[in-house]
Amino acid sequence: MVSSAAGAQAVVSGSSDMYQGGGTAIAAHLEGADIIYAAAAVDRSTLQLVGQKGITTVEQLKGKQVATLQPGTFGDIAMRRTAKQHNLAIDTDIKLVYNPTSAGAVAAFQANQVAAVMVPSSWILTSGLSDYPVIVDYFKDGVKIIGPGMAVQRSFFKNDPNSLKAYMEGYLDGVKRAFDDPAFAKQVDGKYNRISDQKTLDTDYDDNSRTWNKDMTVDPDSIQITLDSSANPKAKDANVKDFYDNSLIQQVNRDYASKLFPGEVKA
Repeated sequence: MVSSAAGAQAVVSGSSDMYQGGGTAIAAHLEGADIIYAAAAVDRSTLQLVGQKGITTVEQLKGKQVATLQPGTFGDIAMRRTAKQHNLAIDTDIKLVYNPTSAGAVAAFQANQVAAVMVPSSWILTSGLSDYPVIVDYFKDGVKIIGPGMAVQRSFFKNDPNSLKAYMEGYLDGVKRAFDDPAFAKQVDGKYNRISDQKTLDTDYDDNSRTWNKDMTVDPDSIQITLDSSANPKAKDANVKDFYDNSLIQQVNRDYASKLFPGEVKA
C-alpha cells in the first residue's frame, strides 16, 4: 500500500510487477515509461462535487478553492474536466487543495477552508454533508476515468502473460465473492479500513459495489479524459492506443469471466 506516485514509480523501476491505480500510470507513460493498462478493475466513481451552502454551480467556484485527493486521482482529473467544460481553468480560476485522504478533504470543507470538496457519495451521510448542495454527481453523469486499472510494464505484459491472466482471474474471483456474499465483503472492508459502524459498512458497500467491473476491458475514453485534462504538453499529441492492451483481458473474459458472470460478460 503506497501513494499513487510511488506505485507507478515502483513499476517503472521494476521493483513491482503491477500498479493497481489511476492516472499516474498515464503520467509516467507520457514521461517515457513503457507502462500500459492491461485491464480496468474500476473506471467509474461515486465522487460528488459538494459545495458550501449557497454554492450550487461550477461558475460560483471561480476565485475559490476546492479540496480533493492527490494529483492524478479521479477527483483531480474530474475537477479539471469540469472546470474546462465551464470555461474555467485550474490554478487560474479555481485552486485545487490536495489532501492525502478523503477525511482530510472533508475536514477542510467543514472548517470552511474551501468552497467545495470532492467526496465519495457514501460519505455524504456519514460525514454530515447531506444538507450541502451537490454541484456534480460524476456517477450519474457517466464520467469514466480509469482507476484503479491494472498497469504494468509492456515487457511484463509480453513476457509473463500467464501470471497476469492468473491475477486477473483471482481478482474476478474476489469480485464474485463480494457480490455473492455481501456480509463477508463488509467484514473484510471493516477489518482493513478499521470501520466498526455497520451503517457505514452498509453504505460503503452499496455505494462502491456500483463501480466494480465484471468485464474489465479498458475503455479508451477512460484514458482519453485523463490525457485531455493533463497539464503535460505531451498529452496533446499522445495516441490513446499506446496506453493500453486489451488482448489478455479479452482472453480472460472469454475463458473465465463469461463463466463467472454468465449473461453479464460476453465470451
